[in-house]
Amino acid sequence: MSRKMLNLGILAHVDAGKTTLTERLLYACGVIERLGSVDAGTTQTDSLPLERRRGITIKSAVASFPVGDITVNLIDTPGHPDFIAEVDRALDVLDGVVLVISAVEGVQPQTRILMRSLRRLQLPALLFVNKIDRPGARGEGMLADVSRQLKIPVVAMGSVTAEGTRDAAFTASGAGDARFIAGLAERLAEHDERLLAAYVQDGPGAGYDQLRAGLVAQTRRGQVYPAFFGSAITGAGVEPLLAGIRELLPATAGDADGPVCGSIFKIERGSGAEKIAYVRMFSGTVRIRDRLRLGAGLADKVTAVAVFQGGAAVQRPAVCAGQIGKLWGLAQARIGDQVGERPQRGAGRQFPPPTLESAVVASEPGDKQRLRVALGQLAEQDPLIGLRQDDERQEIRVSLYGEVQKEVIQSTLAEDFDLAVTFRETTMIYIERPASSASALEILQSDTHPYSATVGLRVEPGPADSGVEFRLDFDPRRIPIYIYKTAGNFTDAMTRYIMSTFEKGLYGWRVTDCVVTMNECGYYIGDGLGKRVLPTTRTTAADFRKLTPLVLMTALRQAGTVVCEPVASVRVELPAARMGAALSALTRLGAATEPPLTRGEESVLVARLPSARVRSLQEQLPGLTGGEGALETSFGGYQPIHGSFPVR
Repeated sequence: MSRKMLNLGILAHVDAGKTTLTERLLYACGVIERLGSVDAGTTQTDSLPLERRRGITIKSAVASFPVGDITVNLIDTPGHPDFIAEVDRALDVLDGVVLVISAVEGVQPQTRILMRSLRRLQLPALLFVNKIDRPGARGEGMLADVSRQLKIPVVAMGSVTAEGTRDAAFTASGAGDARFIAGLAERLAEHDERLLAAYVQDGPGAGYDQLRAGLVAQTRRGQVYPAFFGSAITGAGVEPLLAGIRELLPATAGDADGPVCGSIFKIERGSGAEKIAYVRMFSGTVRIRDRLRLGAGLADKVTAVAVFQGGAAVQRPAVCAGQIGKLWGLAQARIGDQVGERPQRGAGRQFPPPTLESAVVASEPGDKQRLRVALGQLAEQDPLIGLRQDDERQEIRVSLYGEVQKEVIQSTLAEDFDLAVTFRETTMIYIERPASSASALEILQSDTHPYSATVGLRVEPGPADSGVEFRLDFDPRRIPIYIYKTAGNFTDAMTRYIMSTFEKGLYGWRVTDCVVTMNECGYYIGDGLGKRVLPTTRTTAADFRKLTPLVLMTALRQAGTVVCEPVASVRVELPAARMGAALSALTRLGAATEPPLTRGEESVLVARLPSARVRSLQEQLPGLTGGEGALETSFGGYQPIHGSFPVR
């Protein structure tokens, strides 16, 4: 009988202890014989030299361990916001999550961002309140704050004793704890009143099994969040957490004989610079020597397979449904590529794109080509680096989330590629949105274009933050099936052509938040004379690929675009007596503020502020609040720029 598989993510704000918890789980399950240390750089999942030196997770790492009859593939993700793209890619291949919260710091900015994404995806999650042995730790008393700040229903799965001391411990509650059962019944009744009725009718003893089954069902639907407490350092609470992972999160054996269906979520280079693709298999089996077609690339042959077992990747002849594996030989593979059929999930991007940009310059002029190759390999591993050639300045520019990411890129280039580089000044990345609707058309065999295809496109504004939506609005029998094989392949190809064109709009910025409708399509399959003097050639994919950008930009020029700047949602906690000065400063910085909230001697200000001015607010905050202010920022979308537009 095949073992059940659970692909589990460990998520947290930076320094909440998720990598230490990963190490403790591997140790508790017998995968490693000695506990590693983040500070000493000896943990199993922080394997990069840079991760070990800095004591932070930069790249997602996979490890495996058994829990009863379940094999858990654990993905340890970065907590620092500069590397949120790694978390984004992991979310799409997970079955469940352990969200780590510090018992000292409580809910932190990244905690809120992660929970919003988990709720949006309806991914089941357990909470692990870590560091209960630290001075200042709060036990069960902090759950009310967690529930209020994260806006989620929480169930405490036990009680904490001696919090804030080395002897801190967690005891799981069970059928003999009447207070726990009553609270569980009340919480579960919010989604199932029958459970409360059964509890009232049958009494605590008789109804416990039914309540426990209800807890499992509601946890897996993302309707309730069980909370465990402990210390990854001492091991307190880890065994109850493991029991909760086994019981409460959804594991499955998968269908190894079903259609091949998987998703590539990570790319790395091996010791010989060969490309290695990490794949999560949802269905079917991929074997050595199988040929896989990924995206628009040619079919590549799988030359080797490794599957995560016993903490590490082990060479195997195949990777099956439910497993995470490493595939060699896929030279065309990119992050986000689907293997075989499309999975039913596929949530798309959950976190905002990078809003900063900087030029990378080789210290030695003769290293320009080597730098271009090295950055290309880094972009394979992190597509959101977004390489862009600045032809005017002859520079390569990269997209960034923050200054720490810039330091990591610089160190990686020095250590892995022996390249010394410097960065130019970091600037903001803007976007363009269509200002109105417009259409353009180029007709096959007309004298206005040399391509053997008809393409008609309409561009119109879409909702904010909706991205680019592509639609077909013509008789599907006019799709050139002999070129693209299926209507789905044609739609995918046209979407790629459009997205590539929209990388640079009328002012040089990426175009987004719009709907593009293809309302005319035509092709020529024969070899006779057309209306022109020159013969009309048989239509190929190149005709659509080359003509689409011309038609699309004609429509966009007619519609016009508006350049928009990134804005931040800011939350400032400060003494009530300092609120006036802070409000004045926010107004001067161009912020749109909400009515302040005051509770006793403390006030909270919430505002939307242009991202370019956040640093200025950070610098002013200590003086404005007497050193007692706390600032949280998160991406707040984009807003139109008034006045002249910046040009890229």
